[in-house]
Amino acid sequence: MDWANHPGIVQAAAIIKKGGIVACPAEGVWGLSCDVWCEAAIKRILELKNRPASKGLILITHSVKSLRFFAPDLTTEQNALITDFGEENPVTWLIPHSGRVSKLITGHHSCLAVRIVRHSPIAALCAMVRVPLVSTSANPAGLPPSRTAEEVSSCFGTAVDFIAPGEIGNARNSSEIRDLLTLEVVRNP
Repeated sequence: MDWANHPGIVQAAAIIKKGGIVACPAEGVWGLSCDVWCEAAIKRILELKNRPASKGLILITHSVKSLRFFAPDLTTEQNALITDFGEENPVTWLIPHSGRVSKLITGHHSCLAVRIVRHSPIAALCAMVRVPLVSTSANPAGLPPSRTAEEVSSCFGTAVDFIAPGEIGNARNSSEIRDLLTLEVVRNP
């Protein structure tokens, strides 16, 4: 499948660029995404999920290069670790950042949570939007993450602007979370 030119991915990217929220199939669960710079969309995601802003959100991207603005001091080795680690199952990294990101994304945390996505539909969407996307699992707080487009629709109905095409990848759950400086596992799915 040519996800980079898929009409549904093109439509999802256009919606995100206009400040919308899109449900996307990720590596192990469905996620809700929006433009990193759109505070109104970020607030909508938090409201949809009934998620406190203090918990923070994740940034996803297809390329570590797009994180340079947010984390310019990462070493070559750290960039390689973020890019290459977690080939089988996704890993979200807690990284030091420049402070150039909304507190709605970092929450009460001093680090920024980032993940390089490899799953074709969401990687194509990230590449098309050309900025990191805010991401969080597609479920109201306290409920299990959605694993199908039908579950997303059941949870959110028309409150989500678009449900992107595709299916989740082969990962069994949400991503593992690790601290980049200590390599400590913070969340084991």
